Amino acid sequence: MIGTTSSPLLPSFFRPNAVKVARALLGAVLVRRLDDGTRLSGRIVETESYTGHDDLASHGRVRKTPRNLPMWGAPGHAYVYLCHGIYWLLNVVAEPQESPAAVLIRALEPLEGLDRMIAHRGKKSSLSDLTRGPGRLSMALAVTGAHNTLSLTDPAGGLWIEKGIHYPDDQVITAPRVGMGKNVSEPWYSIPWRFCVRDHPFVSDPRPKLTAQE
Repeated sequence: MIGTTSSPLLPSFFRPNAVKVARALLGAVLVRRLDDGTRLSGRIVETESYTGHDDLASHGRVRKTPRNLPMWGAPGHAYVYLCHGIYWLLNVVAEPQESPAAVLIRALEPLEGLDRMIAHRGKKSSLSDLTRGPGRLSMALAVTGAHNTLSLTDPAGGLWIEKGIHYPDDQVITAPRVGMGKNVSEPWYSIPWRFCVRDHPFVSDPRPKLTAQE
């Protein structure tokens, strides 16, 4: 049965370069335990990596601010921020402390607690769109700013990442990150730091071109 035992990823899993962590997270399971004990979970099928000072698309590219402070913390902690004043986006901090890097969790394959996820998303939510995209998955799992800085390696906090399955390279595709904006110049606009499971229905839009990871 899914989720009968918890095997959280260790902080050391998140210590390498954020690009490597983003790839390695494909197949891992994000788990949310609600206050009533209900367990919600989904398999990670899409991620994006954001490195530190050298990445013009990263929140940590300049200096510490009240918003990006979690990125400078210990690897394996949550960095949750509000996007467009509407959607909470869940990131996991990567690389050693004081290196401001993180991985955005972009999409999940829902595994447990689908009824509760649908309720969180609202009556108009369809199963196919339930956790397809970073804003949707946070809403479905009831992840909010209250989870910012939480350790994602400790189930005691009610939100963590477990060991899952491994997707071989021929099942993984890479693509440029989504929504870079006009202020991000080359090569950061086109660098392929978005990682997706090939042909997976829960990969978010825009669907990446089907080019296998080299």
